[in-house]
Amino acid sequence: MRRGRGGAGGAGRRRCWCSSQDSAADGPSAPADKAAMPTGSADRDAILAKVELERKLSMIKAWEESEKSKAENKAQKKMSSILAWENSRKAAVEAKLRTREEKLEKKKAEYAEKMRNQVAAVHKAAEEKRAAVEATRREEMIKYEEMAAKHRSKGTTPTKFLSCFGS
Repeated sequence: MRRGRGGAGGAGRRRCWCSSQDSAADGPSAPADKAAMPTGSADRDAILAKVELERKLSMIKAWEESEKSKAENKAQKKMSSILAWENSRKAAVEAKLRTREEKLEKKKAEYAEKMRNQVAAVHKAAEEKRAAVEATRREEMIKYEEMAAKHRSKGTTPTKFLSCFGS
């Protein structure tokens, strides 16, 4: 991540050498440029100050990128932690929901079985009552057939027959 020292300072020096070479190649104006330029020691100090400034800026930029990267990694780690927490909570709730659904399904099945048993019991009771009524009806039929045969043999009329007409 550290980019500072060699790259930026070297580029600054090269520019400086190129500009001094260009001014020497210009010809007659070269002595005037030399007079306008500071002396060698001052020029060297300015270049070193510029290199030092570039190095500091490069260090600051590297530090900034490093800190941003750390902050990004920290945030990403927290997001991952939150996602894991969310997933575990969801899984727990879904498991609880499944167990409750299973219990409800079991209760529903038990209740349905109970209702089917009650329907069967009602049906059985109804069949028993039908059988009792049918048996009573048969007994009465036999009884009245026997009474009719008895009245026929004696030639009498039943006393309770059409009592509203009177005899």
